[in-house]
Amino acid sequence: MNRDFLFIIFGNKNFKFVLRLSVTRATMEKITRFGVSIEPDLLKKFDKIIKNRGYSNRSEAIRDIIRKNLIMEKNLDPNSESVGTLTMIYDHHSGNLTNKLLDIQHDHHSTILTTTHIHIDHSNCLEILVLKGKTGNIQKLADKIKSIKGIKHGELVITKSSI
Repeated sequence: MNRDFLFIIFGNKNFKFVLRLSVTRATMEKITRFGVSIEPDLLKKFDKIIKNRGYSNRSEAIRDIIRKNLIMEKNLDPNSESVGTLTMIYDHHSGNLTNKLLDIQHDHHSTILTTTHIHIDHSNCLEILVLKGKTGNIQKLADKIKSIKGIKHGELVITKSSI
């Protein structure tokens, strides 16, 4: 049996968890089993989170954390190919905003695969852009759109079709 270490970093701007996993490889049917040493309080918090999110076991939750971190690592390369969504809320009565958004969308028709526009109420719209291209280009486009006067909120999610 081989023993390796795997480091997983996750969290947000306020906190980061660093898991140091001691991996003993015992491969069975394309699955590698390994043990994790973890403090009881941290495990209790982790179990509460995975229960609330509907995971049936810790293994799937840990696999998702690893997948997410692999995607985040790949997204550091601005030249990597990505897909993503930009979700935004805006007031369509705000100046020339609708025309600005349409102009940008036409200028970037090769990056924007499709859009969905929903009328939330008389003034507010929800718009979702589905994007595909180089990670850096997607980020720049999203930043450009989110910075337009009248956009109340915008959120970009970038992912990969494979890890």
